[in-house]
Parts: sequence; structure tokens; C-alpha cells
Amino acid sequence: MNDTDTHSASISARPPRLTRLTFHGPLSEARAQGLVRRLAGTDPRTVLDIGCGWGELMLRVLEAAPQATGVGVDLNAEDLARGRRNAEARGLAERARFVEESATGTSRGPADLVLCVGSSHALGAAEPPGHFAEALRELRRLVGDDGRVLLGEGFWQRRPTAAELAGMWPGAAVSDHHDLPGLLDLVVAAGFRPEWTETANLDEWEEFESAYQADAEVWLARNPGHPLADETRERLDRHRAQWMSYRGVLGLAYLTLVPAL
Repeated sequence: MNDTDTHSASISARPPRLTRLTFHGPLSEARAQGLVRRLAGTDPRTVLDIGCGWGELMLRVLEAAPQATGVGVDLNAEDLARGRRNAEARGLAERARFVEESATGTSRGPADLVLCVGSSHALGAAEPPGHFAEALRELRRLVGDDGRVLLGEGFWQRRPTAAELAGMWPGAAVSDHHDLPGLLDLVVAAGFRPEWTETANLDEWEEFESAYQADAEVWLARNPGHPLADETRERLDRHRAQWMSYRGVLGLAYLTLVPAL
């Protein structure tokens, strides 16, 4: 391939998507290892991953719990295909299924372990502020009485200002999230006890948000004349501005929950 062919191939390529991310959220390797160790230690036989994306955490649980099988549910076909490829490469294809379907009202439970990380909205709940309590009721239905739920849920680290809200996602409101004590109160009211409570730190957020855009940023720098360049630039700049508005304001809690009998 000569220089002209190389340039043409570069120009014709679409911007990459999320190739720098291991997990679709602010989750470090160290925290992931601790979560997997704790969850696999409960001896799960069935794992259900709600809004799984490419299901990296589910696959790691299956690697650590060789007796378990897992089902990941999501609506994004591209992410599901990535999950299937990863499962095949790691010898987990016979124990991991990735299903393109809605989680709303799913009958796939009860499972020994339910993963719902940043995906409570996938349970078909109403809009905030009531959606989280409804999602918790669904999670209680989907987990066995002797099981565990790993819930990753956003919370306000402090009350956002009006200016900060205006810079976040469209229609952002204080009622979109609870604070951490309020989050835990709702968990208990829904029939769970919090076995473990931890929250993503700033390093995890910065690694996630940087990796979320890094591949497309490099593509844009190399392809300023591409037909998709303007659209990509607008998307990247908009998301970066949103991140700067919720940086240090929006948190993510990782809650390991035990059903209360």
C-alpha cells in the first residue's frame, strides 16, 4: 500500500468507539479484582448481568467461579458482539450468553448473582425521582434469597449548583440522583442489606472519562477532513463539557447487596 492508499484508508475509516475502555464505567483494576473475589466467593451458579454492554465484569466472575454460567442482557448489538468475541477468546463461550433484549419485566431470574452497574434504567422504571426505588424492587425479584446483587448507581457527592446542572446532560435536575445516605436508605427499604459500600474515586473517574473519548480524539486529530469529523468533534466537545460540569459532583457507588429474608 503506497502513501496515497494509506491516507485514503485513514480518511475512509469511521471513528473508533470505546476501544480504550475495559469496563464501561469508573472501575479500576484493583477495585474490579476485589469485587470479583468477593462475588465469586459467594459460590454463584447463575449470573445475570442487566445492561451488560460487553460484560467484562460478568466474564471475570465466570473465570473466578468455574461452576457458574452467565447471561448478559443489553440492547446494543455492537457491545454484545464484543462480549461474545471476548468470551470466545477466553474459553467462556459455553458458559456466557449475550442476549439482545430488553431487561424490562425480564423473566430470567432468580439468579444467584445479579450485576446491574450503571444500568438501573434498563429495568423499565419510571423517570426520576421514583425510578430507583422501582428498579430496586425489580432487582429484589431477580435475585435468589441466598444470592447477591452488585449495584452500581450514581449519587450526588454534593448538591450541584444551577450552573453545574445546566452544563450536564439535557434536563439535568437535582432529583435525578440521591445522595449516598439516601441511596442506602432506599436499598434497605427495598429489602436488602448493604454488605459492602464503596465509591469510585477521582482517579477512576478520570481514567474512565479520558478512555471514553481517547480513541475518537486521536482519530479526529488525524482525520480533520473526514465527512464525519464535524459531527465527531461536536460530540466529543459536548461530552467533555458535560464531564467538566459533573466532575467531582456526580459519584458512583458500588453496593454489594444481600437480600433480607
